[in-house]
Amino acid sequence: MSTNYGVAEDRLTHYACFRAPGPVRVDGRLDEEAWRAAPLSPPFVDLVTGGPAPLETRVSCLWDDRAFYVAFRVEEPRVRATLTRRDSFIWNDNDVEVFIAGDDCYYELEINALGTVYEALFVWQDALKPGGRFDRPEYDPRRRDVDLLGGFQDASRFGRHPRGKRWAFLDWDLQGLETAVHVDGVINDPAGDGRGWTVELAFPWEGMKPLFAGRRLPPQEGDVLRVDFSRFEPLADPARKPAPGWCLNAHGVYDSHIPECFSFVHFSGRAAGR
Repeated sequence: MSTNYGVAEDRLTHYACFRAPGPVRVDGRLDEEAWRAAPLSPPFVDLVTGGPAPLETRVSCLWDDRAFYVAFRVEEPRVRATLTRRDSFIWNDNDVEVFIAGDDCYYELEINALGTVYEALFVWQDALKPGGRFDRPEYDPRRRDVDLLGGFQDASRFGRHPRGKRWAFLDWDLQGLETAVHVDGVINDPAGDGRGWTVELAFPWEGMKPLFAGRRLPPQEGDVLRVDFSRFEPLADPARKPAPGWCLNAHGVYDSHIPECFSFVHFSGRAAGR
């Protein structure tokens, strides 16, 4: 089976997410037993073509009764970041990103090497209707900081998503989110003698419940989430347009906002490494 965007379903990545074998301390260092036991993903690939990325990026996931944990390992000789205000447009820095597909919506998180976070919730316009589950004051575009997302960044080339437009709630925060970054080297050092940076994220199940219409959380054996893991490196070559984007699996177009192309995360009740 193929998606509408030229990426066959059998080209989408499947990742086995095991239970954390011990406590997960969100400090960005990834040196505790839990992360040593978690499976490491394949290297990220070019967002459009699926070809090799010039710098290595890998992700690992774990879960327990409290949260879904994500860790990035980012190769980068010159670790750079400039944005410090929360909900800045972090994609203008080098960043890593997580998208979680919900029911008639999806959530986006971006973080740079300074630990600055951007969050947004995207709700399809056809789901934001009277009597629906988003028919609540907290999802009223007239009362919130919203933007309108219409389609791919290059609509003239790739067209638009067949489901149409979606509201971007820019002031939406996932409750209980924990984030941490560790830089191996000196950030913004012109000498560029670092090796990269690591990111650790905890998405509490309680905070994720608004994404779903009655789904059981925490998950059980065999449950699946659709999650996109990506990285953008716009400062690598300011003259290059569009900026390099890498992902766990290709989307076939230069756009992360395609839930049909998100990877499959399969939850196992077994502890990682056992």
